[in-house]
Amino acid sequence: MSSSALERPLTVVLLGGGTVGSSVARLLLGNARDIEERVGAPVHLQSVAVRDVDRARPGVPAELLTADAASAAASGADIVVELIGGIEPARTLILSAMAAGSSVVTANKALLAADGATLYEAAARYGVDLYFEAAVAGAIPLLRPLRESLAGDKVTAVLGIVNGTTNYILTRMDEEGADYAQVLADAQALGYAEADPTADVEGFDAAAKAAILAELAFHTRVTLDDVHCEGISHVTADDIRAAQQMGFVIKLLAVAERNDRGVIVRVHPAMLPRDHPLASVRGAFNAVFVEAESAGEVMFYGRGAGGDPTASAVLGDLVTAARNRVSGGRGPGESTYSNLPVLPVGDAITRYYVNLAVADKPGVLASIATAFSDNDVSIQVVRQDGHGDEASLVVRTHLATDADLQRTVQQLKELDTVRQVLGVMRVEGEAGE
Repeated sequence: MSSSALERPLTVVLLGGGTVGSSVARLLLGNARDIEERVGAPVHLQSVAVRDVDRARPGVPAELLTADAASAAASGADIVVELIGGIEPARTLILSAMAAGSSVVTANKALLAADGATLYEAAARYGVDLYFEAAVAGAIPLLRPLRESLAGDKVTAVLGIVNGTTNYILTRMDEEGADYAQVLADAQALGYAEADPTADVEGFDAAAKAAILAELAFHTRVTLDDVHCEGISHVTADDIRAAQQMGFVIKLLAVAERNDRGVIVRVHPAMLPRDHPLASVRGAFNAVFVEAESAGEVMFYGRGAGGDPTASAVLGDLVTAARNRVSGGRGPGESTYSNLPVLPVGDAITRYYVNLAVADKPGVLASIATAFSDNDVSIQVVRQDGHGDEASLVVRTHLATDADLQRTVQQLKELDTVRQVLGVMRVEGEAGE
């Protein structure tokens, strides 16, 4: 960009005027002087595309509102901020904006995880920027450190709590002994969970974020379809109590790891030792634990959602994109040079907790031990609770492949001595064997 860019305000269009969009607009207008100083040129909010122009949005002048998102996106503004969410029309609007020469800032994790390659390719074709810090973990500065601060290092694993709704639910279950259904209803009443909580509680939201994190961490294209996904709806109060008795806490984890053969990305509830840094992340907060060869262990923590926290991340990207316009620079594009194979979850090396309702008679433990041995899984701890019809065994394993552990559980279900498999969960974050 030539120096003429400094002789006019940089223009910004917002697509979406919901909670986050309205926060971005208010902060952009209210902090205009500071933003101008940080960018090196005035930044002018040109329009805010919304569905209902008649609905008042405190702090956002009505004259900025427009119902014509297509025209706003294609207006040729310096920066278009997409906060609509979902796949369409967001993808079409972003591509239209890029074709018109606009750099794009988005918080759209679903689109990035499903079809980020198309957005990267369009940004490269039209010579514009694509930034998306707010797509993962809200206000936490996480993606930029992954693709810039750690660019000279080799990231080996990313382990994170990236969904505030599920962390709130599991925290309440852990602290109060409450049932899942009860806490979910409370979360909905308080606005922490949507009326339809499926995307959160079944892990889909976290899986989209895990795909984005894995692609940046391992320089390998990863999509939502590559992520093994399990939610928390099957986590019971009994699971919570069992975890507590063993010194663990249950979290919904996004796990991305690199080994000698490729990359594995998975989202599922897991037991963490209570002395693990992520175990103390309570309520609706998010945290991500990154392991790299030279930097070692690094943790990022903060508010993962909400209007102002997410708007902060959006504005950080907006300022960066605006600075690039002023200087004539370009931000980083897609980095997939490693092109590592994405491996199935069965190749993951992990531990299991298994809770079994068993017949209280001789030979039960031997038959169960045989099932583990048959599948090359070593038992770490066995604990028996109750007697008679209330007898149960809790087993924790040593490290094994997830595939071997799954086969073990299937064999256990077929034993005459096992009345029911009450609970199965992965165990993460334990040091050594």
